[in-house]
Amino acid sequence: MLLILAFVLLVLAIAAVGTAFAKEQPQGLARALEALERSGQAGHELAEEADRSFADRIIDPMQERALILGRRMTGADKADRIRRKLDFAGNPRGWSVDRVVSLKVLFAVVLPICLLAYGLLLSLAPAWLVVLAIGGTVLGFFVPDLYLYQAAAKRADKIKRGLADAVDLLTISVEAGLGFDAAVQQVARNTDGPIAEEFSRVLREMQLGLGRSEALRSMGARSNVEDLHTFVGSMVQADAFGIPIGQVLRVQATEIRTKRRQYAEEKAQQVPVKIMIPLILFILPCLFVVVMGPAVLTAMDNFNAQ
Repeated sequence: MLLILAFVLLVLAIAAVGTAFAKEQPQGLARALEALERSGQAGHELAEEADRSFADRIIDPMQERALILGRRMTGADKADRIRRKLDFAGNPRGWSVDRVVSLKVLFAVVLPICLLAYGLLLSLAPAWLVVLAIGGTVLGFFVPDLYLYQAAAKRADKIKRGLADAVDLLTISVEAGLGFDAAVQQVARNTDGPIAEEFSRVLREMQLGLGRSEALRSMGARSNVEDLHTFVGSMVQADAFGIPIGQVLRVQATEIRTKRRQYAEEKAQQVPVKIMIPLILFILPCLFVVVMGPAVLTAMDNFNAQ
């Protein structure tokens, strides 16, 4: 009886294992359907990978690795300085501190490689190749800084040109009976360029609960224009001491317009100096060729005839 019972239990165990195995390993049509489903999933994954852009597949991972290396190379206060440069440049769309750091590393690697390849094509000496590599590394590391500096200079020039008109409109609005917030809104609506963006941001910050003085100080901190700093300081002092804003705006409008006229005269006086470089390098050589060329050719023919 014990042998029969053991035999029955063994048969039941084998049957249970066989059933489980049959469920785990489908046979016939089920196995074919499962294989097709797996191949479809793999093809779907490959299609998704192929649909990704070149930037998502190549550039973004490179920027992440460059960001890690750049954070190790830059100091702790470098992020604050880059953020300040971004504020001066108007915070270009898509630009952040991490992107600037990663681009500095990428340009420091890619630019010397390109210069070395160009030097090898020209068959330059090894000393010149070393100079190109070092110069390309240094230049590539500072390319994002140069871009931000140029963007900040253009933005500062636009602010200098548009600040006088904005303050005039602000003065007229306040003297017409509008409050300071409504006058700022009029400036933001009826002007364009960086100065309109700055006044719009001041208005949004005041609507979010920030004080007038703090919002104006933030606007001055986001720019390196001295006239704007003077205007902000005057408005903050007027708000602190209770001086009528209309009177302060009238004085500031007169001073800023005078400074803008002086700034235009200064730029006009720089034109003769700036035009000397293209004049000497490009215009005068052409004139010398046109004027002296026939005389030189005639002299050469006379000498050859003798």
